Amino acid sequence: MATNRDITITEVALRDGSHALGHQYTVEQVTKIAKELDEANVPYIEVAHGDGLAGSSQQYGESLTDEMKLIEAAVSACTNAKIAVLLIPGIGTMTDLRKAHSLGAKMARVATHVTEADVSKQHIGLAKELGMETVGFLMMSHMVSKEKLVEQAQLMESYGADTVYVVDSAGAFLPHEVRERIHALREALTVHIGFHGHNNLSLAMANTLAAIEEGATRIDGSVRCLGAGAGNTQTEVLVAVLERLGLQSGIDFYKMTDLAENVVAPILPKPQEITKDSLVMGYAGVYSSFLLHSQRAAKRFNLDARDILVELGRRKVVGGQEDMIIDVAAEIAEKQQKGIKV
Repeated sequence: MATNRDITITEVALRDGSHALGHQYTVEQVTKIAKELDEANVPYIEVAHGDGLAGSSQQYGESLTDEMKLIEAAVSACTNAKIAVLLIPGIGTMTDLRKAHSLGAKMARVATHVTEADVSKQHIGLAKELGMETVGFLMMSHMVSKEKLVEQAQLMESYGADTVYVVDSAGAFLPHEVRERIHALREALTVHIGFHGHNNLSLAMANTLAAIEEGATRIDGSVRCLGAGAGNTQTEVLVAVLERLGLQSGIDFYKMTDLAENVVAPILPKPQEITKDSLVMGYAGVYSSFLLHSQRAAKRFNLDARDILVELGRRKVVGGQEDMIIDVAAEIAEKQQKGIKV
């Protein structure tokens, strides 16, 4: 592995980790975590509802605290770190992006399904107009060929994205698949390449390293693995691994481990681990944020959540279609009552 490149890490626990906490972050928690991340020299900290700006809703999960207050708190807590926000067009609006920018957000990560990059044009354009660093975020990247991925990434680059991310939303990628896709993007694009992993198949770190080997320099991590599904690439572990490889992140390893152990671990409702349900998500290629929704639906209809998740994967349901979870659960329950094998 080359040792002459710096790796820039974006910490996503205050956005992706919101899923694991049922979107119940408080201002006090965000302030404390952001301050310690800043002191550990983390360059970018993403803050938003788990489904991005304006995600708080009955369908996606209602936030305990207005996300704009959380963004403002994080900005106030940081001296050097830049606050990033995620925006999914169709959920968040240009008005939401302007408000986040006015509160001090410096990076806009515009996320679309991997085949729908064209809907990001206006939002990436606005972010550039506002002077924000801009990221194109291609979710559920495992669902398309490397050729299709390149096509969609080139669209985001043409709109002005400074970085384009391969996003393993389901934690379904295998390392060789990541390697092929990052290599293809590196050959086709001139902007930075990023990778965002989930650990549903216990491959987040392996996939991240495969991405780095092929030229990705922008990497997402989550302290204490705090993220949707089985969590993301664990930031403090990633910092240690990068140092072993001679790659520099600029992040203080000891401060990150202290933050993980003393601040983040106590707020987790349960440890982030690969459970039978999160494992099935990676196996079936299901959007990681569907985990809690599927478990709640399973309880409501007296089902095995794995049956719901496998069926969602079979139907290729993607982020934004959370309402389908209840429909699928109801259909499975009806079939079981009729003695039809699921």
